[in-house]
Amino acid sequence: MRDLEAQAEALHALHAPGQFLILANAWDAGSARLIESLGAPAVATTSSGVSWARGYGDGHALPIPTLLATIADMARVVRVPLTTDIEGGFSDDPVAVGRLVGEVIAAGAVGINLEDGTGDPQRFAAKIAAAREAAAAAGVRVFVNARTDVFLRGLAPAGEQVGEVLRRAAIYQAAGADGLFVPGAKLPDDIAMIAAGTPLPLNIMAQPGVPPAARLRELGARRLSAGGAIAQSVLTEAAELARSFLAAGDSDAVTRRAMAYADLNRLHAPRA
Repeated sequence: MRDLEAQAEALHALHAPGQFLILANAWDAGSARLIESLGAPAVATTSSGVSWARGYGDGHALPIPTLLATIADMARVVRVPLTTDIEGGFSDDPVAVGRLVGEVIAAGAVGINLEDGTGDPQRFAAKIAAAREAAAAAGVRVFVNARTDVFLRGLAPAGEQVGEVLRRAAIYQAAGADGLFVPGAKLPDDIAMIAAGTPLPLNIMAQPGVPPAARLRELGARRLSAGGAIAQSVLTEAAELARSFLAAGDSDAVTRRAMAYADLNRLHAPRA
């Protein structure tokens, strides 16, 4: 049985000043266990990867029971803290979002990503407050990572994006956010200004042109997430292997880089 309170405190500690957390996002229980086995101090989900693995498109298309079942599957196989992407909370109603957060905690997650998208920041702040209340009711200090899409969706003109991010960060912090996720930010000057302008630990998402972890740490960021990149790359490789096999039936091509069956089976064996 996972000690959710201890897991939540461990996740908070991974964001403390001087720490830098790298998250290789998982999309199902098997990938979560694999990532944990490689030494990951925590496991995060990617909403896109989870959705694709279950046969849905990304963007609030995944049925909530399927989301919760995926979280429970991951929590069953990993021992490190688990944080999960719940997109915009699957509802515009803060009460419904709070209810979902309670269910996510019950499924075994101790962190959430919640995104503002194109919605009103004050309305989003109400979702954060509802998530905070649900966590308090569950007795688990869930890490609430508030994602703002200012850069990703171009919600402010060039030159004004950092200011808009920091305006929203102050609103989200006041509502109870523990971290700030700014996907799309990649220029060193922008990252440094955001990190200096808010006490919230800054999370950057991997994409072409993003500085490496050591440089991000120097700039003041404290977390780097792969997002859907690993899932996308795995599916791209799977497509190439399947295409080649369907075209020529080349057994060597599809087995050349495969992990040993016995190693994978041991990885997923019951743990004492």
